[in-house]
Amino acid sequence: MMGKDESVTSKEGLSTTKIGRSIIRAALFKSGGYKMFNRYREETAEQMPRFERRFVEDLLREIKSDGDAAATQQAFSEEIGTDALALPSSQIDEVRARMSTPETLADRVHRILDSNFVKMTFPVFNALYDAAAHSDREDSLKQDMVEGHILAIDLSEPMDRIVDMDEDVEFLDDYRLLNPYILRLARNKIAKGGDAVLAEFEKGFADARTGQYVDEKLKSTPLSITEMQMDTSYKKYRAVMGTAGRNMALAANPLGEIYYTGMAHAAEAVGCGNEIEDSVRDMRVKVPSWPLYYSVLCGDVKQGFEMTFKRSQMYLSQARLSLEILPTDFTHTDFLKFLFMTVEHYTEFWYNKLGKLDVWDRLQESLPVNQT
Repeated sequence: MMGKDESVTSKEGLSTTKIGRSIIRAALFKSGGYKMFNRYREETAEQMPRFERRFVEDLLREIKSDGDAAATQQAFSEEIGTDALALPSSQIDEVRARMSTPETLADRVHRILDSNFVKMTFPVFNALYDAAAHSDREDSLKQDMVEGHILAIDLSEPMDRIVDMDEDVEFLDDYRLLNPYILRLARNKIAKGGDAVLAEFEKGFADARTGQYVDEKLKSTPLSITEMQMDTSYKKYRAVMGTAGRNMALAANPLGEIYYTGMAHAAEAVGCGNEIEDSVRDMRVKVPSWPLYYSVLCGDVKQGFEMTFKRSQMYLSQARLSLEILPTDFTHTDFLKFLFMTVEHYTEFWYNKLGKLDVWDRLQESLPVNQT
């Protein structure tokens, strides 16, 4: 297991959940799923420094070679549908000069990559690609497909931080400058998979933008959020991971569709866990989020988090359905079973930790109130 907070995956952390104790036993007896998962974890640990170095070099080249940075920002703003994620022209020269320094750029890239979303999905993409690979496939495509979709996730990180304003606040303008260049790098790699693969990415990216847009708008109406709005907001998880899963099969069905459903729902389960983790970190209920939605409906924040935990379990049950329709000769079923165990542990770990903190009164006070 890999993640930003090592306490989650330590032996002590794993022992706090029922499924975590099953993970410990799987590691102790070296089950097939554990061995395969550990192999991809080690492979990713070796890949990450090289990927990070290339990421910095490629971004630096994009920044320095851009003859009209203002037009780049404007085009990105128009595509995304909001000015909030792009850098105003009056600030471009200053920020561009700062990001043209390799050491400073490397720091920002490292901050983007220091994310649960990135660290937990890199080995998954490697495994999904390998499981879908055929003898007539060019192995050289693997790096482009995996890294292209990791770059897409990298883009979602600064975009979320800009919208939420809850992390790296002092670097948000730097992220605004980098956003269009990260998107360009992702597209260039993904396009090497062919027209169908690129088309799936574009469709998924449009869905993710819709989710991000709704997420941003819901911040102004926290007490009237509906289930349909929250479901649309969760496209930011569902579309990104589902599309990446589909494209690890080079958009070829039926495996591409099976990958999509499994990864999309697993991502939604992780999204619930992330909202609980954020509440532990910030000591407030995130706006918008499932904990907020349920807390407002129930009138009780403790019940709101309980319902969020149950919703995460529901998402994960949907993800596990994909295991039942995999091809009979699929080689990585045990890997996926183990992966879904880690997802279940992640959410339960933070839910249990929140319960032990017993800060329900404080969280209740953090809920938005009607302005009269």
